[in-house]
Amino acid sequence: MTYSSDIAEKVSVRVNPGRCSYEIQIGRKNLSTAGDFLRSHSETRHVVLVTDENVRKYYAPTVLKSLARSKIAADMVVVKPGERSKSLTAAARLWRRLLELQADKRTVIVALGGGVVGDLAGFVAATYARGLPVLQLPTTLLAQVDSAIGGKTAVNLVRAKNIVGAFHQPIGVLADVTVLATLPERHYRTGLAEAVKYAVTMDAAFFDFLESDSAAISNRRPEVLIPLVAHCCRLKAGIVERDEREELSIRTVLNFGHTFAHAFETLSRFRLLHGEALSAGMVCAARLAQRRGKLGKDIVERLTALLQTFGLPTQPPPVEIAHFLALLKTDKKALSGGPRFVLPTRLGEVEVVENVELKEIRTVLKA
Repeated sequence: MTYSSDIAEKVSVRVNPGRCSYEIQIGRKNLSTAGDFLRSHSETRHVVLVTDENVRKYYAPTVLKSLARSKIAADMVVVKPGERSKSLTAAARLWRRLLELQADKRTVIVALGGGVVGDLAGFVAATYARGLPVLQLPTTLLAQVDSAIGGKTAVNLVRAKNIVGAFHQPIGVLADVTVLATLPERHYRTGLAEAVKYAVTMDAAFFDFLESDSAAISNRRPEVLIPLVAHCCRLKAGIVERDEREELSIRTVLNFGHTFAHAFETLSRFRLLHGEALSAGMVCAARLAQRRGKLGKDIVERLTALLQTFGLPTQPPPVEIAHFLALLKTDKKALSGGPRFVLPTRLGEVEVVENVELKEIRTVLKA
């Protein structure tokens, strides 16, 4: 694949899962066209904009003005930022608010924010009135390259992340890379972990790009961010189209590093951001693959070095082994009470492994 510094202001990626088709538009300053974008994908006259307290002050006015220009009435619901808002309590508040606002089947839920807002609003859209359309306006790198795409929606329980959810595809995704300039450094880096995940699991050439252009990526240069986001979207779209509901184990490859990561997040009481936990989880999974003779040491070292270049953690956080192993049994990917791991065999290829011995997991966590 090639990347050009002379890029278009706007790139469109199409997602075609079995029952629907929708557009992902990636560009600069295109959040101000949200009304026109929605008009091209829906005949709605009413939306409920779901956002968090942080994003509201930066980008809600732009979106609301755009909706007003397109003569679309909008109500706004604001949730607290952070993983704790991905809860049944927060969902119930939104359900009640939709009832008060007399939302009906023509109402569109607009999710303006990062992965938490996207997952929560998507889950509420999937379940209220047995399904309302949802438009995703992701404002973090993690959401733009991953969580806003593919229709996975969920909330957490106390001891299990993303365990209550539904598959509910959006009617469209509008990703504005210029909003990434206001992201705190820590939140920007966490999205890079997802980009690395795509490279390791599906595209060795993309891994080379991340290595060679790491400085420009770290500096948030739009000329690399648009092709980076677009390529991640294409990779995920290809998987979603082949296995929309994770029934064929094809989509499972996107869970590389996640079996470790979700346990790390839960044990940290979500003080670890998802990408931080994912980064450490990918290194653990790579070490497990190396221990099993499936992956060379050189690849483990390249992966570790790239994550460190992006300022991401590569060592697992301190965990109580017994608690960690107990959480693996509640992981949403577990089968018959046993965890499944996505392990790389080389850059661009992974395999799903079951029946991993506990002593192997202990060894990897202590490495």
